[in-house]
Amino acid sequence: MLIRAAVFAREGLGAPDFVLAAVPLLFIYMPVLLCRWRGVDSWGYRLSIPAFGDLAAWRRALQRAAIGCVVLLVPFVGLYHVYQGVLFGRGPGSGLPDSLLILVAHQIFFVALPEEFFYRGYFQTRLNEVFPRKWLIFGVPMGWGAVLATLLFAFGHSLVVLQWWHFATFFPGLVFAWYRERTGGVVTGAFFHAACNILVAVLDSVYGVI
Repeated sequence: MLIRAAVFAREGLGAPDFVLAAVPLLFIYMPVLLCRWRGVDSWGYRLSIPAFGDLAAWRRALQRAAIGCVVLLVPFVGLYHVYQGVLFGRGPGSGLPDSLLILVAHQIFFVALPEEFFYRGYFQTRLNEVFPRKWLIFGVPMGWGAVLATLLFAFGHSLVVLQWWHFATFFPGLVFAWYRERTGGVVTGAFFHAACNILVAVLDSVYGVI
């Protein structure tokens, strides 16, 4: 609700853009406050990212995310082309989004990292305390905690701004959840999360959707 209020203040009341800076801050600091309220150590939830000077850790996370991009996002481009062509008669022809570098930075640091911190870093780990990880998915233990956290992730989008297609975020969300369990952190999933958002934004621009 606090995030919805920040978005409404900007979109509905004409508040300055810096109001939206509250969104990533809420995603990051609410889990820490919840841990303090419950009297538990937030470090136990692995709510951390590598130091910016730890280039090796960032590189490993990027490499792992890149594998997911090759396996999942390359086929998605073909499916997107068929979807736009068959249903809407659209084809590639428009230009790339403006300020591509800003788009990349925004999706990584303003969207993906905060959301992964909140949904996978805190809620998925918290739900794993209630629901045992009984399934082995590509060698990684997972359970209902990952599914429920992903449902919360998909539903949370519509709490802020209602869009019919928000249900579809559930499916890549399961990949983000898998990366959380596979790596024990949120950075790899955040890189893949950002890649999904950036790819859709680029394709929508190239195909003239936006």
